[in-house]
This record gives sequence, C-alpha cells and structure tokens, in this order.
Amino acid sequence: MNTGELVELGQQLRVDSVRAAAAAGSGHPTSSMSAADLTAVLFARHFRYDFDRPDHPANDRFVLSKGHASPLMYATYKAAGAIDDEELLTFRENGSRLEGHPTPRRLPWVETATGSLGQGLPVGVGIALAGRRLDHAGYRVWVLCGDSELAEGSVWEAAEQAAYENLDNLTAVVDVNRLGQRGPTRHGHDLDAYARRFQAFGWHTVEVDGHDVDAVDRAYGEALSTRGQPTAILARTLKGKGVAAVQDREGLHGKPLPEAEDAVAELGGPRDLRIRVRPPSSDGERPARLAAEPALPRWDKGEEVATRNAFGEALAALGAARGDVVALDGEVGDSTRAEFFAKQHPERYIECYIAEQQMVAAAVGVASRGWTPYASTFAAFLTRAHDFVRMAAVSGSGINLVGSHAGVAIGQDGPSQMGLEDLAMMRAVHGSTVLYPCDANQTARLVATMAGLDGIRYLRTSRGESEVLYGPDEEFPVGGSKVLRSSGSDRLTLVAAGVTVPEALAAAEALEGEGIAVRVVDLYSVKPVDRETLHAAAEETGCLMTIEDHHPEGGLGDAVAEAFGDGRPVPRLVRLAVRGMPGSASPDEQLRAAGIDAASIAAAGRLLVGEAIVS
Repeated sequence: MNTGELVELGQQLRVDSVRAAAAAGSGHPTSSMSAADLTAVLFARHFRYDFDRPDHPANDRFVLSKGHASPLMYATYKAAGAIDDEELLTFRENGSRLEGHPTPRRLPWVETATGSLGQGLPVGVGIALAGRRLDHAGYRVWVLCGDSELAEGSVWEAAEQAAYENLDNLTAVVDVNRLGQRGPTRHGHDLDAYARRFQAFGWHTVEVDGHDVDAVDRAYGEALSTRGQPTAILARTLKGKGVAAVQDREGLHGKPLPEAEDAVAELGGPRDLRIRVRPPSSDGERPARLAAEPALPRWDKGEEVATRNAFGEALAALGAARGDVVALDGEVGDSTRAEFFAKQHPERYIECYIAEQQMVAAAVGVASRGWTPYASTFAAFLTRAHDFVRMAAVSGSGINLVGSHAGVAIGQDGPSQMGLEDLAMMRAVHGSTVLYPCDANQTARLVATMAGLDGIRYLRTSRGESEVLYGPDEEFPVGGSKVLRSSGSDRLTLVAAGVTVPEALAAAEALEGEGIAVRVVDLYSVKPVDRETLHAAAEETGCLMTIEDHHPEGGLGDAVAEAFGDGRPVPRLVRLAVRGMPGSASPDEQLRAAGIDAASIAAAGRLLVGEAIVS
C-alpha cells in the first residue's frame, strides 16, 4: 500500500471500530482510534502471517496488550479477510467469537488473553524467548501497549528480561494517547519520559508521531534493523482521533461514540480496503522433538527424601526424554531443585530472576509456541503472580507451576517464606489441577503426569526430608487418592496430604494401640478430589478429619467438604489447619504449635471418638 492507501486504511479501522462498539452498545472505540494508524502500517507493511495457518511456525506474533482496544483488532482481522463485516457487528454478543477482550479460546489468531493491563509485554517476552532460544526461528513479536499500563511493575520486569536476553526480535509499540480511564496518564504526551525509562533498561527507542504513516513505517523499519536490543516505538497519538467531539477529550473511555453515524460520516464513511498480509518468509517446519517415556528416578521404601529433590530429579529425567520440556526459575533453583534440570538441559532453562510475574508470563508465552513449561519458585512467592495465573487460565494456556517450601513445615524461616495460601489460590483457578505429593516416588510420577494435562497444573513440594512410603512402580492417577490404613472397624478417617500424611499415619498407629481403629487417606490430588473414596470413608466411618499445612480457608478441608456438594449427606467434618500466624521455630515445633503433628491429631481423634461414644 502507498501512503494514501495507508491513511485510508487507518480511517477504515477507525470507522469499523466505531461501528462495532455502536452495534454492541459498549466497548472502547476511542482507545482503538488512537492506534489505528499504528496497526494499519504494521499489518500492511511489516507483519508476516498466514491467517489460514495460525499455527505456522514461522508466523510473526502480534499481542494486543491493551486488550480493551479489541474493536481495532477485529477491524484489522476484517481488513485482512479473516472475518467478515457481519461477524464484526456481533462484537460482544452472547456466543460471538469477538469478545470484549480477545482470547485465544475463541480466536486462533490471538496469542494470549489480554485485558488485565501490564501482561501483554511480559507474555510477548516469553514468545520472543521461545523464538530466540528454543525454536531458533526468525519470527518477530510485536506488542501493542497502551501508555496507561506502563504504570504496572510487570511491564518493567519484562523490559529488564528482554534487554538482558538481547531480544532484538521483540518490538513494543506504545500508543501514547495521553488519556487513561479517569483522566490524563502520569506522563501525558511526554515521549522522552518513556524513552528514558526504556533506555535505562537497555532498549533501543524511537519517538514518532503515531498518525504520520510514513514516520511510523520508518520506525518499524528501524526496529527491524536494530540488532542486540529490543525496540520500543513511542508513538504520540490522540484518543478518539478523527472525530472532533471525542478527540483528545476526557470522560469518554470505554463508551461507544454518542453519535456514531455522524462520527462515521466525519471519518469519511465505511470502506472495504483489504490488507494483503505478507506470508512468513520460510516454510517454518518445526524440528522433531524427542518424545519418549522418561526413566524416572526411583527410591526404596524407607529412604528419607525431600519431595523438592524428587521434583528436581524427575524434571531432569523428563527433560531427557521429552524435548519439549522447558524449565523456568525465579532465582531459587538451588532451593526448588530446578537447578538439576539446568545442569542437564541448560539450553531449555530460562532464568527469570526474582520476577515471578515475568516468570509465569514467560511460561505462558513459551507454552503458546508449543513447549511444555515448568515454572518453579517458593509457593509463597507465586501468590504475587496470581493475576498472571488467572489470565493464563482465561487464555486456556497449559503451564506447570511448582511451589516449594510450603507450609509451616519449612521451620525457622518464618511466615514470610511459608506458602499457606497457595492451595486456595490454585484451586480457585478455572480448570486447574492441584497436586500435593507426600513422598519421592509419588512426586516423580506426578511430575511426569503433569506434562500431559490441560490447563493450569500446580504441584506443591516440601523442603524437609520425608520417608518414602510408596514403591517406584505405584500409580497415582489425577483425581485419585491412596488409602494407607483401613479396616472394617474404622471409627474415624484421617484425610491428609503432603507433610501431614506421615503425621496422620503416626497418629493412627498411636490410636490403634489404644484400641481405636482409624482410616488414613492420602489425598494427593487436591483438585480434582477422589469423591468415591471420600464418600465411602464418610459412610463407613461416620467422621472425617482433614489435616493440612495450610490456612483453613480454601485448602484441603474445603476440597473435602466440596466433595459432598452433589446431594450426598455431609458427614461430620473436623478440620485441623494452620490457624495462627507462625513465627520462627523448628519444623517439629511448627507442626506442634499449629496442631497438625501426630500428637495433636491423635488427641483430636480421641476426643472425637469419645464424643461419638457419648452421643
């Protein structure tokens, strides 16, 4: 397209953004109008993509970080021939693929769900990392950001990671339209303020008038020719560009234009220009990746092994068998034991340092390119990345998260290091799987199983050594459990997971010596739970007691309680959990103080059985 055609294409994208929002009666047309010229030039001149093959390995990748500007994205899809005008006008309707904020669940050309601002660039960094370090491919990643979202710390985690990795295949296009939701942004139209910040992180920057299509074209060309640095194109634009009633005016964010027909006429009326998006520059055949059954590590019953160690060894073994497995670390690999993978497969190990948001976002980006990521840090620190986990679920992303150093059992480090909310956090994520193994062989099996699951998968590991209870050939299906003790005369069922399993077994042993038969269930699959085993235990023993190294809200106890939400009678359910705020103490002292050690469990069991006899 020549300059005049690019100008007309920008106007067409504005018109179609206005029309889509008007048809829906909602949306963000003014935020779309500011970036219309930026998008027009990108797709018409520089973007390489096969819309008929969105999974083409050589396709460039486009991330709309300012996801509220979805009318612009959909208008661009229409211009590229991917959707038609009839579908464009279904924007935000029930059942439409054109949601208020785009998701890859509905549209194959969308890389990641956006709309929670500050996430597009971090995920784009992950995609660019995959291209540079894993795929060894020439595709480029283009991320369209809004200026408001540059207030998010996650953007600067991404900026540092991108510069550190020399991701010159990544370009951030910042639509500096000056206005946020409630008024002016922090820096307004001061492009130099943004440039100083990006430059401080090691980026190449280009400042440009975002409505001068020739200048924008040159800026993209400069980004393509820059080596050794990611590029940030800082484009001065006007929100609502082209319609006098809304252009650069406050109070119109997230609203359809008041006089849409007049606005369309002012913009020159509807057009039907078509973009001939250039195809990828190569056939992009993805090299075959090794895929074999892993030779998982094996431990003998009775050995003392920390489940975090088992995770590290199993992940390294899985990486040797499967060429698609990637490990990401939050600079604690020596503690989580992800370093075992790093030593054997350094080419597939991504160090994100202490930037958990970026770590999870990079995992999402890597997964979008067909890799199987395992991202690990302390369970407590994953909580700060929860919004990225939530949005990964919205994307339908398949990522494995591993949280170590969980619970009071870590001991003297104190509460800032103790994951006591992680099970609740991960259980609440849509479609998630939550696993909490108690021994080394169980951990190894579950690490391997996670690779074949869908959605968000979370594995909780422990710091201290624990006795190996299961043989190396034992199977642990997701949604299952293991009954470790049972008899026909059981009067109580102890339901435990992870570090509380050996405590429950010791308590059961003590109670048996007093003539009280107790069943013990290892509920290693916290989500989904083994409903059948729990229902049978409730029917046969009359009372369930959950024991968890976690706060009482949202963890093991709630998982068990919810297993009876299908109309079955709810059994008597007693919950032992960490109810106070721990301090520093030894692991044994911590378990005792929380009331989840063997002695406390046995005492609670005696009380329950005594009450049952009296009643």
